[in-house]
Amino acid sequence: MTDRAASHPQPSAARFFLVASFGVLLIQIITEYFMGRLLICECGYIKLFEPVANGPGNSQHMADWYTPSHIIHGFLFYGLGYLLLRNKPLSARLLLATVIEAAWEILENTPLIIDRYRAATISLDYFGDSILNSAMDTIFMMLGFVFAARMPVAVTIAIAIVFELFTGWLIRDNLTLNVLMLVWPLDAVKAWQGAL
Repeated sequence: MTDRAASHPQPSAARFFLVASFGVLLIQIITEYFMGRLLICECGYIKLFEPVANGPGNSQHMADWYTPSHIIHGFLFYGLGYLLLRNKPLSARLLLATVIEAAWEILENTPLIIDRYRAATISLDYFGDSILNSAMDTIFMMLGFVFAARMPVAVTIAIAIVFELFTGWLIRDNLTLNVLMLVWPLDAVKAWQGAL
């Protein structure tokens, strides 16, 4: 399922889709700015990585323990693009993935989702992402997408499983649990996560 053997698009078409992907990221940033999101952490500084999963710096800096989830988004969106747009250039599929991720990042930072996280999960102190963190989430998705396009399917799946198991063990949360608790919260899972 890798794209090494895929037909190469005209350079101008590939460039257009690539520029459009970064244009979508820019629209995401501008939208979140006008939504009133903070550009960087309220603390006033930027970290490359925030190690405290349930602390006030989570979702505020460049990367955190939820970064692997966004890389997995890239893996999943690569697969979706392969299924839906198999005959389109890789850069067109990246544009689709970026639109989906940017839409989620904007939705995730609305009161609807912020309140849902606070009510249904252990993220009681979650007040949304900084613009920096949200933009980096989209960039990490893009990196995951490119990785999935270049690596064998088995390697991509193995890395996704390792990410899920490791973050599940370390912080008692991961992409699977995050989706579960947003869609169908379980008291037993919430209690287990809160016991950390």
